[in-house]
Amino acid sequence: MKTSTASLLALLLGAMLASAPARADSLACPDLSAATQVAACPTDEELRYTFMGFCGDNARLYGRDILTCATFENYREVKNTALWESADGRFGGYLSCNVEPETIRASKAKRMHVERSGKVTRLMCDYDNDHRLVHRTKAACKVEVEDCASGECRANCE
Repeated sequence: MKTSTASLLALLLGAMLASAPARADSLACPDLSAATQVAACPTDEELRYTFMGFCGDNARLYGRDILTCATFENYREVKNTALWESADGRFGGYLSCNVEPETIRASKAKRMHVERSGKVTRLMCDYDNDHRLVHRTKAACKVEVEDCASGECRANCE
């Protein structure tokens, strides 16, 4: 008798949790001063190798990015990036290895905006020096305060 009661309680608890309204998650643009670089910058040798693949004979597969492939220096400017994450790991992005880490960490948030593509929402934070961190979620997000200069920009995701 006790086993069936416990089973019934577990079933009821599961049903109550499933029917509970979803809690809105409030997100702000993370402070880059606490962000960490989680992947190494590519070496010059690695960049030259990928330049040949991206801009070589197989470039038609990548849509013939003429500006990026005009010179190795252009390619290096675009592709010399490493993965960075916010302190809590919720936001991430590929930031330029051509910029000193101290400069990246000193960059301030400028704008928060949202973009929906299929079932995925991208909540994007733009920073000084053309840096961007992105939070990806299946939840629908709405930006409450877009301009980060006026204070803390914020979005709610449900």
